[in-house]
Amino acid sequence: MPTELKMPALSPTMEEGTLAKWLVKEGDEVKSGDILAEIETDKATMEFEAVDEGTIAKILVPEGSEGVKVGAPIAILAAEGEDASAAAPKADTAPAAAPAPAATPAPKADATPKSSPPPEAKGYGVTPTETPPAPPEPAAPPRAEGDRMKASPLARRLAQAQGIDLNFLQGSGPAGRIVRADVDAAVGKAPGAAPAAAPVAPALAGHAVLPGLIEQAIPHEAIKLSNIRKTIARRLTESKQQIPHIYLTVDIQLDALLKLRSELNAGLEARGVKLSVNDLLIKALAQALIEVPECNVSFAGDQLLKYSRADVSVAVSIPAGLITPIIVGADTKSVSAISTEMKDLAARARDGKLQPTEYQGGTASLSNMGMYGIKQFEAVINPPQGMIMAIGAGEKRPYVINDSLQIATVMSATGSFDHRAIDGADGAKLMQAFKRLVENPLGMLA
Repeated sequence: MPTELKMPALSPTMEEGTLAKWLVKEGDEVKSGDILAEIETDKATMEFEAVDEGTIAKILVPEGSEGVKVGAPIAILAAEGEDASAAAPKADTAPAAAPAPAATPAPKADATPKSSPPPEAKGYGVTPTETPPAPPEPAAPPRAEGDRMKASPLARRLAQAQGIDLNFLQGSGPAGRIVRADVDAAVGKAPGAAPAAAPVAPALAGHAVLPGLIEQAIPHEAIKLSNIRKTIARRLTESKQQIPHIYLTVDIQLDALLKLRSELNAGLEARGVKLSVNDLLIKALAQALIEVPECNVSFAGDQLLKYSRADVSVAVSIPAGLITPIIVGADTKSVSAISTEMKDLAARARDGKLQPTEYQGGTASLSNMGMYGIKQFEAVINPPQGMIMAIGAGEKRPYVINDSLQIATVMSATGSFDHRAIDGADGAKLMQAFKRLVENPLGMLA
């Protein structure tokens, strides 16, 4: 019997994914270990390998399909000698593609025209018609003075953004409550939303109109969010909404660290290792977390998780967004080992080849934007971690050294702390320890 290839679970939390790309086609022979497809999870794009050998008899899910559930059949594999025609999927097992919207049938010539709401503007290519617009549907009667308007907070925000007066809407929610669906249905119909559309639509010729009118009138491209970008948006929104951030900044002199880096690179050149400033900062943060264990924690409801090892997540920019591969046990690793591991993790992160265990977890994070010339910034905590260190650019600044004003290479580092788990005084201790280790870097090598 032909074998169904099913959507794999590529991480413990994966429930669905995007079949980003097929690397085989129907009729191809494959063997165990061959890469069949690239699957995009909520964190990375990963490879799907063949377990058995045979011939790809039928591809059930086309590439680019989103929301494919784990365990859903995606292809049929026929073994040698098996009839490929027997590989037709059952009607109730193959995932059905989303049906395309049916075309609206053209009205008959002798049909009586009926009133219809004016079309919504979509993009900037609205084409005016010669037929005068039909009158809008009658609006709901306004509420009598003193009547209490019931509307969900989301409906209120959407109505405000669309310029819709909620007093003219009839709610479809419990007890007449206005919900999002009511606002969505009212776009282009309710008083306050349609007036701007009619006069502006004929003027749309690929140019922006007056601010505050129709957003779609501005030339733009709608880019579909990847699963990674959706996850970034969701998690960072949750972080800022649920975690009370406290920010602490210190200025750190880098000259000693830069000198040590130069000397270490000279000694490591024969081994093909070249340390970056970031490698040394990862080590410094890891050791600071061990020195100040009150900051190497996570808030977990009615518990505080205190870690005995410093696993540092390092922010890496990739085409799809941002991912944080982890240097596990960075406090006990040499800077050369950190450097080698970080280069490998960053390269595989950009290629979408990281395993879930390589980016899930971590006890704290480090985000370095110094290479972009950013002087200082405040990073968003990566939950459930308790802190993140934001690194700015090292630059020549006037700096007091031994009670005299001199020129030194100085960078600003800002720690973002979860104030539910970490007190300000403890955060300050961590920043002091980090500053001391960077300014006296030989202590990191002991």
